Amino acid sequence: MKQRQAFFDEIREQLEQRQIELTKENYHLSHEEMTDRQVMDSGDEALSLSMEKLQSSLEKTEIDELNLIKQALVRLEKGEYGVCIDCGTPISQPRLKYYPYAARCIVCQEAIEAQ
Repeated sequence: MKQRQAFFDEIREQLEQRQIELTKENYHLSHEEMTDRQVMDSGDEALSLSMEKLQSSLEKTEIDELNLIKQALVRLEKGEYGVCIDCGTPISQPRLKYYPYAARCIVCQEAIEAQ
């Protein structure tokens, strides 16, 4: 039990650190200009649009990860972390180490993905 709590404390630190990193990255992405707004030819415009789409996609991915981290931190605070939200069984430590914001055990996650 003490070992699992120490593991959770380590996970909490990792989640909080990743949350800080993502917040900084998201801030920089959202405030970064993709073009210098100079006159462009059609090739430059196409590249600019592609870069803006990529930037938007990266922002969305980071926001999604931030939400998962926030949910995991809430579960940690409530003492619900490491327990599958569907079946109530403990989530394996290797799964949590690899995917620290996992809310489901492997079996339940695979069942969700198969639907």
